Amino acid sequence: MRKSRIVIGGIVVALVAGIWVLRHRPLPVRVLAPETDVTLRIYGLGTVEARVLSAVGFELAGAVESLAVDAGDRVAAGQALAQLHPEEQQAKVAQAEAGLAAAQAALAKAEAALPRAQAVLAQRAAADTRQQELARTDRASKQSAEETQRDLAVARADLAVAEADLAVLRAQAEEAGANLRSARTLLEKHVLSAPYDALIIARKAEAGTVVKAGDTIFSLIDPKTIWIQAYIDEERAGQLALGQPGTIRLRSHPQQEFSGELVRIGLESDRVNEERKIWLSCSDCPAEMFLGEQAEVLVTTGHRDRALMLPESEITGFDGASGTAWIARDGTLARAALRFGARDDLGRAEVTGGLPEGAQIVSPVPAGAAEGRALRVEGRAP
Repeated sequence: MRKSRIVIGGIVVALVAGIWVLRHRPLPVRVLAPETDVTLRIYGLGTVEARVLSAVGFELAGAVESLAVDAGDRVAAGQALAQLHPEEQQAKVAQAEAGLAAAQAALAKAEAALPRAQAVLAQRAAADTRQQELARTDRASKQSAEETQRDLAVARADLAVAEADLAVLRAQAEEAGANLRSARTLLEKHVLSAPYDALIIARKAEAGTVVKAGDTIFSLIDPKTIWIQAYIDEERAGQLALGQPGTIRLRSHPQQEFSGELVRIGLESDRVNEERKIWLSCSDCPAEMFLGEQAEVLVTTGHRDRALMLPESEITGFDGASGTAWIARDGTLARAALRFGARDDLGRAEVTGGLPEGAQIVSPVPAGAAEGRALRVEGRAP
């Protein structure tokens, strides 16, 4: 029994000694090495969109008579896309044309009557002048002079009536002309035309459909305005600037990268997702693009000839500008408060300050790391 206790005691001592050795032997670590030619990029996920996207339809209600184009067609500005049944409006145009013709005829008659009234007035004025002269010299009766004065007044009134009739008929002719222009304008609105050179994205009605004013008949885009809309973590958005180059990878072309340029930065962040919208143009994307297709973007925000890039997952208390990391100093593990600058698309932050003289950053962090633990540098982090 005593012998077995001695054996057990020896085993326990050996285990304790072994644990002590394991806990206090130098911990093998790797340290972070400076990198050269570091490209700083920000990752974003988005979709293919168009800056100019229009939902077009008729400005008035009616039954669709015909549609001339379909989804996928390219159309020129002013090209007819669809038409409503025009018979009722055509009849209104004919009615307005007849009304204008009648008004113009009445106006012509009034214009012809005006010179006659003016001539009669001139004749009556001359006769009155002669009669009044004769009456002053007692060569004509007073009654005759009064009659010529009356005839002159009547002629003046007739001329005023003729001029008033002419003004009324001119106004009526202008109204008839306006009615005709209105009727013709409404007839033109029975034809739906392309507002610009466009690509038809969707056709949302068929012949025979009765539509209301403003109902969408076609959705179309300006194909020259296709771009990539993406979302960027607003924590990284401060590194963005217009004109920065980027690369684009489309879901339908996963093996290809296309060249882009940052052309717009959203002025409002998403309050829930804490993301900011950006838009990139694409200089060499495929000729055929599909709205809503998923796209990944990488925006190049800077370049470093030499930099220490530490994974953010190894930074404790990281707030985007500072945090603590494990360092190798005087042969032992320690913690150091570091300062950080730009961040890249690989989840790393650039170390810009706070590293003590002669110290090195430990990466990756080994299991069993504790302050003061002896270490042995076995190499540099890949």
